[in-house]
Amino acid sequence: MRRERNVKILATLGPSSSTEAMVETLFLAGADAFRINMSHSTHEMLREYHAIIRRIEARYNRPIGILVDLQGPKLRIGEFANEPVLLKPEQEFVLDDDPTPGDEHRVYLPHPEIFTAVRPGDQLLLNDGLIRLAVKSVEPGRIVTRVIYGGELSSRKGVNLPDTVVPLSAMTEKDKADLDAACELGVDWIALSFVQRPDDVAAARKRIRGRAGVLAKIEKPSALRCLREIIELSDALMVARGDLGVELPLESVPGWQKRITRAARKAGKPVVIATQMLESMIENPSPTRAEVSDVATAVFEGADAVMLSAESAAGKWPEEAVLTMDRIAQNVESDPNYRTIISGQLETRPEPTTADAISAAARTIAETLRVACIVSYTSSGSTGLRISRERPAVPIIALSPRVETARRLSIAWGLHCVLTDDPRDLDDMVDRACSIAYREEFAQIGDRVLITCGVPLGTPGATNMLRIADVTPAMAREITEETEPRLL
Repeated sequence: MRRERNVKILATLGPSSSTEAMVETLFLAGADAFRINMSHSTHEMLREYHAIIRRIEARYNRPIGILVDLQGPKLRIGEFANEPVLLKPEQEFVLDDDPTPGDEHRVYLPHPEIFTAVRPGDQLLLNDGLIRLAVKSVEPGRIVTRVIYGGELSSRKGVNLPDTVVPLSAMTEKDKADLDAACELGVDWIALSFVQRPDDVAAARKRIRGRAGVLAKIEKPSALRCLREIIELSDALMVARGDLGVELPLESVPGWQKRITRAARKAGKPVVIATQMLESMIENPSPTRAEVSDVATAVFEGADAVMLSAESAAGKWPEEAVLTMDRIAQNVESDPNYRTIISGQLETRPEPTTADAISAAARTIAETLRVACIVSYTSSGSTGLRISRERPAVPIIALSPRVETARRLSIAWGLHCVLTDDPRDLDDMVDRACSIAYREEFAQIGDRVLITCGVPLGTPGATNMLRIADVTPAMAREITEETEPRLL
């Protein structure tokens, strides 16, 4: 089950990929982790998806990550008496607190928080940004706007506020119930939608209590203004280009994608690039040239993972979408310019800690000696992420005694995760690392491997040792099921 690429693929499950046979097909095609979108999933569906993934995981004895994506607060207008209505440029249009069905002059806005947050000059975007309004004045229970870009508008369309920080929590009551259900099942990641400020991430962390990793979705301009603080509080990030592209000028999204990716890489936090990567494959068996270039750009940039949304959840060609993304990634990573680009775009300066110094040294030594792979013992996952941040030119095997760690690292760049017991002593540490490197087909007899671990053995966060070892015939024995834990 070795992947021939470093970037990971995150596939969304849905109507097109709801059966165990299809989920297994997507896994074999190249999906490393699966996303469950709670905007379209019930708790019963969540439990069913979770059970399917865990059965496939046990069948292949390969850790598979599960990410549950919370819906977040959805801001929508009310109903119209007769729809659609036509808004014309320069006309006046009012959003108010009157629940009476609207017309071409006004509509109900069932979100009192917006009335207190907006200011004259702010913009409101309706229907995925197709209709743009400028706020003229704010009165009690009324927002008077001028239509900049008009068009047809129907009931319950979404509202985006690119210039306004709305005093709403990133978690609704539905999100809290979904989060609790997901954590009780033991999912690996919780994706937090519509993060506006660091407090949103802190509130999620408090509720999760370490039961899953916290992935902050960057899709609001307000989040960009405090990006550094959000990164510090998060375990991973997602560049959610859909809503980000609605609330920002479209031409600025690629630049922000690069800035967010590099900031996350510098902090050693996994970063996922998402939304419309192979959008045309919802209907077609092959992507456009522009989509291929888009995925390739994310891989060249050094993103940890690229994500399929509707392509795998509701499209006609879910398996082909995963296979296409896999081929693009493999081709990019074999390009002669790939190492130059990925190494030159970011200088990751290690923190003044033993673990960071070991990880930086591991990359340099591995590339100098041209070892077959780096084998990293990691209990909490922090050492695996540190080595992943270095983006070494050799494969990385992350060995962990904790299945939760192995699953969570499934979205991190370059990490091939294996569940294994803690070594008994230093000799067993070397033998186990070399044997697994041979069994997983990363090293052959006579190859060198570089091993990182912590002494005393089995102590989380104590990585302080580098060891170079040769794979001998004795080390290349097959580890039996009796001595190796299995995913159940």
